[in-house]
Amino acid sequence: LNRGVGFTMSLPKITTAYYPESDGRPMGETDEHRIAMVRNIELLSNHYRGQKVYVSGDLLLYYLQGNPKKFVVPDAFIAKGLNQRKRRIYRLWVEQVVPQLVIETTSRKTKKKDMVEKPELYARLGVDEYFLHDPTSDYLDPPLQGYRLKDGQYERIIAEPTGGLYSEQLDLELRITEDELNFFRRGTSDRLLTNLEMVEFETAARQREAEARQREAEGRQREAEARQRAEAEAERLRAELAKYKRASGNGKDSPS
Repeated sequence: LNRGVGFTMSLPKITTAYYPESDGRPMGETDEHRIAMVRNIELLSNHYRGQKVYVSGDLLLYYLQGNPKKFVVPDAFIAKGLNQRKRRIYRLWVEQVVPQLVIETTSRKTKKKDMVEKPELYARLGVDEYFLHDPTSDYLDPPLQGYRLKDGQYERIIAEPTGGLYSEQLDLELRITEDELNFFRRGTSDRLLTNLEMVEFETAARQREAEARQREAEGRQREAEARQRAEAEAERLRAELAKYKRASGNGKDSPS
C-alpha cells in the first residue's frame, strides 16, 4: 500500500469474500448534513478535474482483505494518483492508495464516531489529514477542526490569521463563511465554486464581455458619427469660403 500498515501481510489471498456496496444507512442524518457532504465532494471534484486524483464520499472503504466487516464510510475523501472514475466500493488492497485526506460532516449521531473511532482508524491506516465540520455548529466547538498525522498520531492544525485551517494535501484553506464550509487559496478571498456558481460566474462573465463589446461598438459608432459631423462641418466651411471668394472678386486676389 501507498501508506499505512500492511493489511494483507499475514493473510492468504482470498477471492471469494463478498463486499457489499451499501451499509444500509442513510447518507446524511438531515438534509443539511447531506447537502454539506455533497457540496464538499462537488467542490473538490471541480478542483481536481482533469487531474489524476480520485474524489469521492459516502463510499464503503474496505481496509482488510477477506473481511467484509472491516470498512469505514468517509463523508468525503481524496486519493491522489488514482484516475477519477466511477467506483462502487473502495478496496485498499486493490487501489493500493490510502486516501490522503478525509472530511467528516458531524451530526448528533456521528459525533462520537467522528471524534474517537474514525480518527483512530484513519491514523492507523495512514490518512495524512482529517477534518471535521459541524454544519449546524451544535456538536463541535469550534465547528471546523483539522488534524495532521505526525508519527502515527493526529496533531491539531493551528488556525491561520484568516481563521481558516490550511490543508497541505489540498494546498487550500478551509474556512466557514456564510454558514458553509468553503475552500480558499491560502490567505486570499479566492474560493472554489460549485457547479451552479461556476455557471453563474461564466454567465456573468459572458454578460460583462457582451456589454464591453456593446460599449466598444457604441464608442466606434460615436467616433464615426463625430468624424461625419466634422467632415460635414469642414465641407460647409469650404463652401462658405468659396462663396465668399466669389462674392469678393470671382475668387481673384484684389490689386495691391
